[in-house]
Order: sequence, then C-alpha cells, then structure tokens
Amino acid sequence: MTAAMPQETQTKSAPPAYTRMGADGPSDAIYIGRAKDGWRDAYHYMLTMPLWRFLTVMAVAYLAINAVFAVAYTLVGGVAGVQRGDYLDAFFFSVETISTVGYGQMWPQGLAARVVMTGETFVGLFNLAIATGLLFARFSRPTARVMFSDRAVVTPLNGTPTLMFRAANRRRNRIVEAEVTVSLLRDVTSLEGETFRRFETLETVRARTPVFLLTWQIMHRIDEQSPLFGETVESLAARRAEIVIVLRGLDETFAQTIHARGSYTPDEIVWGARLVDIFVRDESGRTVIDYTHFHDIA
Repeated sequence: MTAAMPQETQTKSAPPAYTRMGADGPSDAIYIGRAKDGWRDAYHYMLTMPLWRFLTVMAVAYLAINAVFAVAYTLVGGVAGVQRGDYLDAFFFSVETISTVGYGQMWPQGLAARVVMTGETFVGLFNLAIATGLLFARFSRPTARVMFSDRAVVTPLNGTPTLMFRAANRRRNRIVEAEVTVSLLRDVTSLEGETFRRFETLETVRARTPVFLLTWQIMHRIDEQSPLFGETVESLAARRAEIVIVLRGLDETFAQTIHARGSYTPDEIVWGARLVDIFVRDESGRTVIDYTHFHDIA
C-alpha cells in the first residue's frame, strides 16, 4: 500500500485544546469571519440535526402557519360558526383546513374567507410535501452502526510494538468490501517556526476485508517507518496528536456506501496493555462473542 501524501493546515498559533476530527457532532473549533449560508443550507441542517430538534422545528413551523392564517380569518371574517374577532376558533378552523379534516362545524362563507382558505390549502400542500420528503430522507438515509473500542492499546506483537483497537458491526448484516484508513494528526513545526496540523498515514496490517460481519481488530506496527516510532504519551500530548479512523464499505441491505468515524487522543491510548479476548466457546464447542468485554483491556 502506498502511503498518502501528508495534508497540512497552517495555523498562526496552536490552540491549547483539541478539535477532535473523529468525534461525532459539530466541531468545537471557533470560527471567525466565515460566511454563513443561512437558509440556503436549510435542507442540510434539517437532515443532520437531532431528531427531537427536527420534530420541534416541524411542530413550530406547523403552529406558526396556522397562527398566521388564523389572524387572516379573524380579520376578514366570513367563517360560519366563528364569530368575527374570535382568534381561538379561527386558529382551530385553520388547523382543520390545512389538515383537510373538515368536521363540518365551521366553513367559509364569504369571498374573502374563501380566498384565504384557498391560499392556506395551497400552502398546506407544500408543507405536507416538504415534511414528507424530509422525514423520508432522514429515515431512508443509510447509516453505519459501527462502534470502536473506547480505548486503543500499544502492545508487543511478534516482538514489534503494535497499536491495536477494535471495531464491531452492531447490525446483523454484512458490510462488504470494507476498508479502513488510520491517520495520525499532530502539530509539526517548520524550520521557519511555522506551526502546522499534519495528517500522516498509519499503515495497517490489514486494511481491507471482503466481509465485515462481527468484529475487526485493526493493528498498526510501530516500526522505524511508522510516524509513531519513538513517540510517548507525553510527546503525543505535547503535539496535540490524535489518531483518526475512517471505516467505509458497502452496506449489503441498502446497497449503498456507508462510513463510520472514530478517534483516539493520547489519554485514550494505553501503553503496555492488551485488549481482552471476546471470543470464547460454549459447552457444545460453538464460538461465542462476548460483547460485554468489547471495551475491556488487561
């Protein structure tokens, strides 16, 4: 395997804290002077925000639309069963109209009320289409259910110190043609005194597997060619190092490419320890995988 060219990001001064590349959720970096896309990127926001926030936004938008049309009905009047100026009844009439329920107790009589009702029905069609499309996109989007061990270890293997950690497919399906890339992200200083964040490839013992079904122990030998050669916990922490993992493959169920991210900071790497064996045999001789010890080290 040919090592990838290192990527560099220049910084005027190294920030004191980590900005984790492999962590889930938004980056903890502070951005200054970056243009905001605003509503032009609303579709991306709606797909990536937590489900509870998505449902809250949709509920608030639904109530806001009805509140606006309720004001219109209150002002123009002409709705049977609703007294002019009765905002609460006008609001519930708006809910019946936009949802096409129509209980029959309130209906538009005047021209103005019918015009408002026509406009609300038109808006309701768009609202229903947008909500349906967003819900379908969120629930149909293929996602990986891959977990990594909480900590990585550095332990001798055939006489060579080796970085090890585990990955597991939490679904009972197959990820075919799975491949993993492991990179070391750390600060480097040039001869001119400039500080950079650099990605360096950590070659793995086995970077691809035809079928990823249960678990995968990922290993990197720390020899003379390894960027980790000669490093210690203290030196890695001083250079704000982070080991970034990206695992990708073809989900057999969705027939689409999925990926998973993970990372380890120096305090999450245990030197001189081993991952606890999670493969045992039962009384009948069958192999049993004990996931209760997946994150354990000894």
